[in-house]
Amino acid sequence: MARKASLSGFPEWLPAERVVEQHVLDTLRRTFELHGFANIETRAVETRGQLLRKGEIDKEVYGLSRLAAENEDKHDPNALALHFDLTVPFARYVVENAGHLAFPFRRYQMQKVWRGERPQDGRFREFTQADIDVVGEGTLAFSYDVELALTIADALSALPIGDFRLRVNNRKLAEGFYRGLGLDDPDAVLRAIDKLEKIGNEAVATILIDEVGATREQADAALALAAIRTLDTSFVEQVRALGVEHELLDTGLDELFQVIDAASKRAPGKVMADLSIARGLDYYTGTVYETVLVGHESLGSICSGGRYESLASKGKKNYPGVGLSIGVTRLVSRILAEELVSAARTVPSVVYVTLADDDSWHQAQDVAASLRGRGIACEVASSAEKFGKQIKFADRRGIPFVWFTQEDGTHEVKDIRTGEQITADPSSWTPPAEDLYNTVN
Repeated sequence: MARKASLSGFPEWLPAERVVEQHVLDTLRRTFELHGFANIETRAVETRGQLLRKGEIDKEVYGLSRLAAENEDKHDPNALALHFDLTVPFARYVVENAGHLAFPFRRYQMQKVWRGERPQDGRFREFTQADIDVVGEGTLAFSYDVELALTIADALSALPIGDFRLRVNNRKLAEGFYRGLGLDDPDAVLRAIDKLEKIGNEAVATILIDEVGATREQADAALALAAIRTLDTSFVEQVRALGVEHELLDTGLDELFQVIDAASKRAPGKVMADLSIARGLDYYTGTVYETVLVGHESLGSICSGGRYESLASKGKKNYPGVGLSIGVTRLVSRILAEELVSAARTVPSVVYVTLADDDSWHQAQDVAASLRGRGIACEVASSAEKFGKQIKFADRRGIPFVWFTQEDGTHEVKDIRTGEQITADPSSWTPPAEDLYNTVN
């Protein structure tokens, strides 16, 4: 990464680093399409009123206006602002295009978003997200909650990020448990539980007692629930052992059981029931997901989301959905920082076509055209310097093969890594498969 960024929070990758980012995006795209998700792209701007419907995030939203604009009203709901995530634009997109979509509608979307927060490790002001959602018209089968967990497990397993855990909870389970305890403000309990990893059990217990009105026994029970983590369905027995009963708890347990049961068979070791997961956004109503890299938990969640009973509504029509969002830039920054993978070379070119003299440029272009016509990326020398200098230039560029055209019209190609030089025909020569495309290692 370009180390001396003139604006913090706005990452700019060097060419070899961009190859890594492109590899991540291509892998996600391929996986999402294998699971039947269609790609869409929405505009970069929304009205401020539309964006602020998601909650109190006005301090994070970048407004958009002309430099010459006069008397701008910052509170005008129709003024434009850059989107800070892809869910709000997707909700608008669904409502506006509902008549042209087949429901349940499966979409993936990979775009930049902008968020005005303090830059730090893994947090940027401009970054790329990759979202997948399934949205229904009126109703949406719970099986999609299960399917999205498996899709994300497939996608992340295909990336060079090491081990990860997709941690899953259910809001109905948590709310039913708290109500069964006699706590009538489950949202306040969830907000407290959401602080566990930052402030610890005793500090959360104090909040529950002093601010939420829980007894010590109720606080201890809420903390006991949050401590349950399993890679199989044994969480059900552990919750039941706490002795709390409520109809909503039963529903949440059954839904989470379905997710973990399927994942333990189809993605063993990757998906975990974690009853401490709360998710900060109020609109999640059932399944909630968060994902961490094992050994890099301090980075925070790299992929999160959940079920919402109302992504959007129009008149009497309601559009429930379930979705997850991957922080691509956060992932790439960690891949690069940990040197988990690197680009095979810094440029896409496989071949550097040399010039024997200044009059051979057009002949060299004919060679390049023939190679490109067969999908072999190449570039032509700009001047007829000594061959040694042309080879050194190709080496600095990271181009593995150098092409020579002899006076008698024959051709030779040299692998400058090994020194091997062979006779070649531009209409048939092909590099080894591992060199044909710029890959990551």
